[in-house]
Amino acid sequence: MKTLTLYQPWATLVAIGAKRIETRSWKTDYRGALAIQAGRKMPVDALELILAEPFRSCLGRNKMPMGFIVTIVELVGCRRIDEVASFPACKNVFADGHKYDLNPQERAFGDYSVGRYMWLLEGLTILDNPIPAKGMQGLWDYWEELR
Repeated sequence: MKTLTLYQPWATLVAIGAKRIETRSWKTDYRGALAIQAGRKMPVDALELILAEPFRSCLGRNKMPMGFIVTIVELVGCRRIDEVASFPACKNVFADGHKYDLNPQERAFGDYSVGRYMWLLEGLTILDNPIPAKGMQGLWDYWEELR
């Protein structure tokens, strides 16, 4: 299964459904099931973010495991951010029949700079027990069946 490593708190935000758009500096043509692995380290600046809004209220008392696959989603689209960044009044993105609300919360959880990409996520599968996994950069294959 294709897997993407995210730092915390972003991995947990995806896992609880608060973040439906992952922003990346690179595009992908891959569509389908995508496991989200929480990296084993948390950036120092992320420690400050989790205490600030909207991170604090969205994360609540959720645990933020590191070094584990925390959820499985469906990657349904990949769109260039240029139009969204050039037109800040843009409120929605559409992909394959799905609507993504670009509200202040979603924008706070990503980097919407010109030249980047929005990976559009759907179909959250909650894992009762996170699965230990060593992360990697880029899209990588996890060798065990997760579904």
